[in-house]
Amino acid sequence: MPQYRITLADPVPHIHESELRSRVFFVSELIEEFTLLGDGNVVDGIDVRTREPADPAELERKLHQMIKNDVLALYPNPARVTWRSPSERTVLTGVYEHMVERGIAYELGEGQIAVGEEFCQVMGFFDRSVRAMVAEEFGAREYRYPTLIPLDTLRRCGYLASFPQHLMFVTRLHSDMDTYQEFLEDVSAGRLDRRALYERCGNLDYALPPTMCYHTFSQFAEKPTANRVITSRGKSFRFESRYRQSLERLWDFTIRETVFLGTQDYVVDARSRFIGRIFELLEGLDLAGHCEVANDPFFGRQDTGARITSQRMLELKYELRLPVAADRTIAVGSFNLHGQIFSKAFGISHADGAQAYTGCTGIGLERLTYAFLCQYGLDSAQWPDAVRRAEPISAVGIG
Repeated sequence: MPQYRITLADPVPHIHESELRSRVFFVSELIEEFTLLGDGNVVDGIDVRTREPADPAELERKLHQMIKNDVLALYPNPARVTWRSPSERTVLTGVYEHMVERGIAYELGEGQIAVGEEFCQVMGFFDRSVRAMVAEEFGAREYRYPTLIPLDTLRRCGYLASFPQHLMFVTRLHSDMDTYQEFLEDVSAGRLDRRALYERCGNLDYALPPTMCYHTFSQFAEKPTANRVITSRGKSFRFESRYRQSLERLWDFTIRETVFLGTQDYVVDARSRFIGRIFELLEGLDLAGHCEVANDPFFGRQDTGARITSQRMLELKYELRLPVAADRTIAVGSFNLHGQIFSKAFGISHADGAQAYTGCTGIGLERLTYAFLCQYGLDSAQWPDAVRRAEPISAVGIG
């Protein structure tokens, strides 16, 4: 495997190492592996291994561009922890490997893992718990949204201009008899290749949704709304390149999303109340974890660093992180304030005519379930009673 050493003209402070590490694979599809180099205080080089020979100058150019735009402009401020669970549970080792051995997890493709009934049982508990909580606390109304989302909706949300690295598009064959016939002939002859397939496709009007809340904003577009809360559960899709890892980072995952719409005071208070109830849930289960100020993975823009810094300083995003190893946590939920960004994009006003405010929370059900199993293990006899009695997610609420 070819290897190239890239010396960084501007070293990256250690405090920004995680941001750098989360972006390297998106720089080029040729990159198979990489190692960050430095003295513990700064990262001053990157060893890159590629699947085929690459142009070192091009790799260096792309890495330097990403680092300049996305990393070096960040404010050197450590993430502020806003809550820490009183629990100090020991995290078990080899949980995912044991799941595979027992047939509880099975990899079907890149970033796609099938899970068995035991896993679905814990997912069902968490989904039902959050759903019941938002119904009780806010009188939330539930919707089930389509899988596909129009590209125009993602454009209005700003997703296309903010997270190009995660986009997953949907296309189809051209509606033409000759196209269908040529396609069938190639399939029958076993000579279909990707280039030929792409040439026969078009109509890129839809994508796979990266989250559920964009459906909600589209639903209330150009409408006045009173203070309200909408919740939904659905499949979300984000291309994660080689960052995919067991059940920690999937391309195809399930989110329980809750959206707050209304006045600024209402939305800010609703997020705070939601967060408090989630902490109560975790403490009641004696789960270890913490919540910290975070940022979205903006990528590739000249103002990426400024956007991340602003989001962190204003504390518009919190992440709930649970340990899955002695030295590693994963984000299982996020709690977000949007201000008027989405209400302006979709023309959503408050009932009094003023521009509405929005916020949302997202709970990653596979991640939360996996983190639970890393702390409690696969033997259901060791689980808390409420989890042990839960029904699988397929039997909970809407399918």
